[in-house]
Amino acid sequence: MQIRVYYEDTDAGGIVYHTNYIKYCERARSEIFFARGMKPTLGDNNGFVVRDIKASFLATAALSDILEVTTKILTIKRSSLVLLQEVWKEEIKVFSMEVTLVYVDNGKPCRIPELFRNIFKEIL
Repeated sequence: MQIRVYYEDTDAGGIVYHTNYIKYCERARSEIFFARGMKPTLGDNNGFVVRDIKASFLATAALSDILEVTTKILTIKRSSLVLLQEVWKEEIKVFSMEVTLVYVDNGKPCRIPELFRNIFKEIL
């Protein structure tokens, strides 16, 4: 997924503020579902929550840069999955994170719905 850096994304030094890389990755994960005309939930009280993030800030991006967010599955378990998400500025990797997502229903971990498992398997 492509993202353009706007003024609101930058800090006082004119570079992308560090938390925005996590936001960009969240948008890319959501877009996996939105592009299929659906939401990443099957009801009111269920969906994916972040359990863990391991982030590496590798380079900088600035106003008007076009960034590409890539997403790969590292593991899928019964109720969780680990994704590798990277942000690229042309051929330069700017940011990388491993994020563990858990599917919950009413606040408790539960089996990832088969529909969602299949969607994630498509992006392998």
